[in-house]
Amino acid sequence: MDFSDMNSLKSDLEQFICVGNDVVEIKLVKSEDDFFNNKKVFRPEMTHQLFGQTENIFGYKDLRIQLYYSATRLAVYLNHSYSEKINPDQYEGVKADNVIKAIVDTLEIQPITSKDEFIKELAKESTFKPSGNLIHSYSREREGSRSQFQVYKHDRMSLDSFREYHSRMQTFLWFFIDGASYIDTDDDQWLYYTFFEKQVEGSSTRYNFVGYMTLYRYYAYPDKVRLRISQLLILPPYQKQGHGSEILQAIYRDFVSDTNVLDFTVEDPSDNFVRLRDYVDCKVCMNLPSFQADVIHKGFAHTMENEALEKSKIHKKQVRRVYEILRLRATDMSDSEAVKAYRIEVKQRLNIPFQKQKNELDKLKKVLKPEELAAAMQAVDTNERFKMLEKWYQEHIEAYRRVIDKLSS
Repeated sequence: MDFSDMNSLKSDLEQFICVGNDVVEIKLVKSEDDFFNNKKVFRPEMTHQLFGQTENIFGYKDLRIQLYYSATRLAVYLNHSYSEKINPDQYEGVKADNVIKAIVDTLEIQPITSKDEFIKELAKESTFKPSGNLIHSYSREREGSRSQFQVYKHDRMSLDSFREYHSRMQTFLWFFIDGASYIDTDDDQWLYYTFFEKQVEGSSTRYNFVGYMTLYRYYAYPDKVRLRISQLLILPPYQKQGHGSEILQAIYRDFVSDTNVLDFTVEDPSDNFVRLRDYVDCKVCMNLPSFQADVIHKGFAHTMENEALEKSKIHKKQVRRVYEILRLRATDMSDSEAVKAYRIEVKQRLNIPFQKQKNELDKLKKVLKPEELAAAMQAVDTNERFKMLEKWYQEHIEAYRRVIDKLSS
């Protein structure tokens, strides 16, 4: 094969490349009409955990992958269609990706592949009722009417019915949470919270799945438990409607009187969750005495940690972040001295890792040879450190202002 033939083959093969994020269609199906309504489709945020880092699927033209869930029971329908599939006989044995197998194996599902069978399954939706203990109810405006939402708590995977339900709801993780993995449901240290939209239609009541959260109970010296939020998922049809803050506050309230629980932490939070947590924690703390404007300008104090811990079990590192957000909110930006004082205090905290590095170098001076010390000193460039501190400071200020804007809205 000469060079021109190779280019021609490459061009032909590129026609069979699809982007996973663009061809996967996800739906929450409440009725037969929903099944055929393209307005109900929402797309995954990511597919690299199924199709590789490029998120490309090879071997099809005009590929559509239908991954539909019944809205309450989460029965799964999976199928795909295309206008053309690559013929290995025409392209030197090159085969199409087995896209259905990739989805089934990763999600660990046994999907319904018949449209008619899936639509029949919808008749069972009204028989579903959430398991667990109802800990919070609230309402939101949704699609032109007032909807009620509920949060349920499961202390452990005690019911086989919930174990099966969890195996279905966790399949959404692959499309919306980076670095997703299934948890060990046999570990009794896990806590589960599920969220539903309650819809009353005549004599029947439906509970449409909204999302869920998992927390893990860790030991905290000497005799406490530290709760770590592991996964929080709210599906796209319900995002940007205030559910995240309602749910997080409900979970705080669930443990505030539990003397065995020390505080909350978060495992590898996404940027969106960091903003949600900042917002909720600021809402809690801005009403506490030590965070009032006439006090907060005096600087960070341990009374802030104590009050936030008592009020909502907020971890001390997060309390410091909340303090910086609320102090920025209370700072008169036209007052250059107040702005300077704020900047210095934040940068002093950001400088702590560099200070630790300097302390380590001071120790090394006593034991290293001159040439070894010179090599170590090269890693600490003062100008670079100042640039890095300024970059971190500006990034923090940008993130803090987003929270402040939301607090003001």
